[in-house]
Amino acid sequence: MDAKEWLVVNMLPGMGALRIAQLIARQPQWPEGWLAALPSRAANELRLWLEHPTRSTLQESVNETLTWQQQAPGRHVLHRDHPAWPALLNELPDPPVVLWAQGDLGALEGPKLAMVGTRKPTSEGAHNAQTFAREMVRRGWCIVSGMALGVDGVAQRAALSAGGSTIAVLGCGVDVIYPASHRDLHEQLSRLPGGLLLSEHPPGTLARPAFFPRRNRIVTGLSLGTLVVEATEKSGSLVSARLTLEQNRELFVLPGSLHNVQARGCLALLRQGAAHLVCSADDIIADLGHWAGEFISPDSANRSSTEGNVASPTIPTPAEPLPDTLLNTLSATPTPIDLLVQTTGVSVSDCQQRLLMLELDGWVTQQAGGWVRLPRA
Repeated sequence: MDAKEWLVVNMLPGMGALRIAQLIARQPQWPEGWLAALPSRAANELRLWLEHPTRSTLQESVNETLTWQQQAPGRHVLHRDHPAWPALLNELPDPPVVLWAQGDLGALEGPKLAMVGTRKPTSEGAHNAQTFAREMVRRGWCIVSGMALGVDGVAQRAALSAGGSTIAVLGCGVDVIYPASHRDLHEQLSRLPGGLLLSEHPPGTLARPAFFPRRNRIVTGLSLGTLVVEATEKSGSLVSARLTLEQNRELFVLPGSLHNVQARGCLALLRQGAAHLVCSADDIIADLGHWAGEFISPDSANRSSTEGNVASPTIPTPAEPLPDTLLNTLSATPTPIDLLVQTTGVSVSDCQQRLLMLELDGWVTQQAGGWVRLPRA
């Protein structure tokens, strides 16, 4: 079947990804087998398109996609019979029938790791997202995410800046920029080598809340495993974690501070025994390397990086003397003020005043979960 035929199948009324996948599993011949197996309404629509395409409303949508594809380079319609179709998606119970793609299809060739997390990461979480994304792409892996605010965007920017591959699966059309603040990232994913945008929705489709949980199944379905960087107890990233396990893929979680509210979802996954605790890229490679061996050269697989071996970064000692001994108690992990008071033995008011002075001088900042010490240039 060609792109036009798969586009038509995707638009048949009363079907959907799950019912189409169940029908495909029966391996019907095109088009007779499909006409015999489809419900009557869908069969009538398909028959009309086959016999009188100009009278079918389906043809108009097909023409719109073909016109979109021809208007600019790097635009593609992917389906099961396309040479670049990622075979891992076929293992899902409800894989997308068609994917609209914009960018470099070469991003689909290597092994993939999904990276997800909170939209409001701490400085430590952002650092970890950058570190793991850079280290994994240097080893030949592609980072898959959803181009959302926070961990998604941080990881995908880091992958591109390291010269690696990254795929953004969108909950809207590939030509729709959402969130609007990621306009530059959307452009980079469209035009830079290794960047790719994917969506199961036609171009022009606006983002809707219902689309994002469905989008997540593709993010995890493309990947051999998923890394949760930071997630709150009610984070959407936990949906991706559940989908990863349901798809029989490996789930990895970075440990976080007990006092960091942005890490409580990660801690819950670890407490449930649902995920592997990882502290470096080596931990992920050790679990997934045997699945990805056909994609990765020995040199890349054995390469190590000191920045990839630390999940909780330490603050380097500056050349200048510390202006306040309170800084010895702070790190990149948020520390609540009550814990600072307990640890240092100072009064609450004294602690607050000293923190204010340090914040004004650029030494510390307040984030979700407490106070953190900032790196110094």
